[in-house]
Amino acid sequence: MREKILYCWLKCAARGKWVALLDFCLMAVAVYLGFALRLTLLVTPQFRNDLALSVAVWPACVAAAMWLMGIYRVYWPQASVEEYTRMTVAYVLGCALFMCVNFFSAAIVVPRTSLAIALFGGLVFTGAARASWRLAEFYASSAGLAAQARNTIIIGAGEAGAYLARDLQRRGSAFNLVGFIDSDLQKKGKVIAGVPVLGDDGEIPRFFKEYETRVALIAIPSASGERIRKYLDALSALNVEVRVLPSLRELVGGGIELGSLRSVELQDLLRREPIRLDEAQISTVVSGKRILVTGAGGSIGSEICVQLAGHRPAELLALGHGEHSIYNLFQHLDDIGCAVPRRPIIADIADETAMDRVFAEYRPEMVFHAGAHKHVPLMEENPREALRVNALGTWTVADLAGAYGAERMIMISTDKAVRPSSVMGATKRIAERLLLSAQGDRPGARYIAVRFGNVLGSRGSVVPLFERQIMKGGPVTVTHPDMRRYFMLIPEAVNLVLQAASMGRGGELYVLDMGEPVNIAEMAETLIRLHGREPHVDVKIEYTGLRRGEKLFEELFYDPLHVDGTSHEKIFLSKLDGENSHLADDVKNMLRLNISAGDLREGIFSLAGETRQRP
Repeated sequence: MREKILYCWLKCAARGKWVALLDFCLMAVAVYLGFALRLTLLVTPQFRNDLALSVAVWPACVAAAMWLMGIYRVYWPQASVEEYTRMTVAYVLGCALFMCVNFFSAAIVVPRTSLAIALFGGLVFTGAARASWRLAEFYASSAGLAAQARNTIIIGAGEAGAYLARDLQRRGSAFNLVGFIDSDLQKKGKVIAGVPVLGDDGEIPRFFKEYETRVALIAIPSASGERIRKYLDALSALNVEVRVLPSLRELVGGGIELGSLRSVELQDLLRREPIRLDEAQISTVVSGKRILVTGAGGSIGSEICVQLAGHRPAELLALGHGEHSIYNLFQHLDDIGCAVPRRPIIADIADETAMDRVFAEYRPEMVFHAGAHKHVPLMEENPREALRVNALGTWTVADLAGAYGAERMIMISTDKAVRPSSVMGATKRIAERLLLSAQGDRPGARYIAVRFGNVLGSRGSVVPLFERQIMKGGPVTVTHPDMRRYFMLIPEAVNLVLQAASMGRGGELYVLDMGEPVNIAEMAETLIRLHGREPHVDVKIEYTGLRRGEKLFEELFYDPLHVDGTSHEKIFLSKLDGENSHLADDVKNMLRLNISAGDLREGIFSLAGETRQRP
């Protein structure tokens, strides 16, 4: 019965003539109340003619004003503040018209008290009618959702959880909130945002079963990856849908609401404690400088550009070899409201003539060198290109940076440069040695290398590959059950790169704390579960064996016993070594030779000062 009444009332709101008729009736009631409250309920005979004229003329004046302003074309169940404001303006104009008629005509005599009551009452009545349509729409949608709503528990009864609960209730969503779970025992039994706090983390299985809960919302943006893994382990056997609020970094600039929720992603499981940065030190080095970023369209290069923009450089020079990636970077910078002057530069870092023009024209004061080929199997098949870009490209940028007066250059290196087993790793090791040579040749500049492992979500990384395989139903291909890799989130890595850049005095190799290495097979199993499937049952995992150039374990240092700490607990210092004043000429000479790919690979390892490490 209630649903039928709501439906009929909403149907009335969709027809302008019925709304106009309702307004007329409500204003007539307001006029009567004005006379009745001033005089008597039956209105004295001498004012009955004035009452009848007022009932006819005043609503007509207001209705005419509303019609002229298009008020009767508004669909009030979905009206916003702007429509209510426009209605109020029309109402005031209609009342002003009636007051003019009342003032200049002797035909209608309305006591001033009655007039005030009628004008105020008419606004209240007509406004309340429209507000009731808005409420009817809300309750109608809530009634429809309630039939499909799933019992939901929010994990985390802090500020984020409270905001989320209020947003869910305000919108009448398809989540039926049954309670909170929070680790703070003092909150147990309390009510937050109208929702009870049921218990603590240890009681997750009991409450989810007791309330037949189908959805878990993890509302703790500051939660570490370890803590989120603990929740997932507790929920894994309960057959519930799990959603999570993004980390604090992702929520910056946005509110906590239903739209913030998303499925749990692998990056959530790698969250670490927020990194402490010396922002003032970074700004001192970056602010007001013209900065060149090579490889600016890549995963690391683009994030460097984004984070540099927050430190107000004078100009950002974004250089890349692919026009589409630089276009995407500039679109993203526009989207986030970046106001830093910037220039797109399409060039090949190993093209000395093109790069000389870039340095001669723009004369960057600081260079972040992130341009490189990084895909291990592809570089095994293309060793000349790996040597040309990773090694010769680094030397070209480094030499020109010093020649044109850059204050410092920071090169992004990789853990694969430590005792390399791949062409890619060996060419990055050559690049480290070339940077040291540049430091010797150009002592006026500070050359710094920063080495770290895999970054989660970068192009060509293993995670997107696994996700594509899972979406196809498998199998997920893993090279070896014991393979382990270091992983770090891209923003976290770039945070530390900027910090290391501000610390360097020249000739340093900084190595980032990557945390504990991750077993790739276990990562694959986790990703399968995050997609709601069971490893080895719904999606198979196949082991394909190590490919040429791959190692089971990567290393961050040549000799961990000779690594120093720095002023930052997540940045370690190792000296660049292996200086060779003729190395750049040797690289150029090898690129000129017409030799087979196999011989070129061996030559690359020789230039790196390494014997190829076999996996």
